[in-house]
Amino acid sequence: MIIKILTAWGLVFTTVTIHSIGLAIILRLIFKFEPVNTNFLKAAWRLNSLVWWIIVIHMVEISVWGLFYWWQNCLPDFESSFYFSSVTYTTIGYGDLLLPLQWRMLGAVEGLTGILMCGLSTASFFAAVSHMYNVRLKK
Repeated sequence: MIIKILTAWGLVFTTVTIHSIGLAIILRLIFKFEPVNTNFLKAAWRLNSLVWWIIVIHMVEISVWGLFYWWQNCLPDFESSFYFSSVTYTTIGYGDLLLPLQWRMLGAVEGLTGILMCGLSTASFFAAVSHMYNVRLKK
């Protein structure tokens, strides 16, 4: 049981680290190169870029969990492992694939981690939009 808890902790730690570093890099790059008080199309492009990079971050995190499930032979192949991880991380949870009994609790931990990371992404997006709006108001 302790091995499963440490494994879950390690996967959560890896996910949060990837997400935090990824968001820090993306936000810095998106807002570094030119002032925020640009025209509508540049602002829309900037926000669109932010959303797509956030999706990439989530896909990397889903892949980490999927690779773990595949490595541990929890599911028959990588495609199934990635699919299970994506529906679990996003808390869709179709229930058409299940982890083996000894790893079943890991699915719940992944779902909780995924919803927290989605919340962090939403908060970061909101902060970026607020920043852009506040800079425009100061002009």
